[in-house]
Amino acid sequence: MTSSDDGGYVHDPAAFDANGEEGAEEPAGGGGGLEPTHPDAVDREFDWRGWLLIGVIVFAFVIAPVAIYLVPPGGEGYRFALLILPLAPAVLLAITAVWATTRP
Repeated sequence: MTSSDDGGYVHDPAAFDANGEEGAEEPAGGGGGLEPTHPDAVDREFDWRGWLLIGVIVFAFVIAPVAIYLVPPGGEGYRFALLILPLAPAVLLAITAVWATTRP
C-alpha cells in the first residue's frame, strides 16, 4: 500500500464546513443552531454536590466494607452479605457520581 492517491478516497478537511457537511453552503434552516457551552465559561465550583460525592465515596470504600467485615452473615446468609450489601453502595456511588458531574 502506498501513500499516493490511486483513485481511492482521500479525505480533504478543507472541503467540509464546520458542521461536517460537504461544501460551504449555509444550512437550509437559517443557520441558527444551538452551540454547546464551553467548559471554561461555566462556573464550576466544588460545592455541596462535590462534598456529597466525597461522602458517598467514603461510605462506599470505607464504611460499607468495614460493615461487611464486622457483621458476619447470619440469618440472611452469604448471598446477602457478599452480594447485596456491596451492591447497594456501588449503585449509590454510580448514581451520585453521574448526578454530581452532570450539571446544566
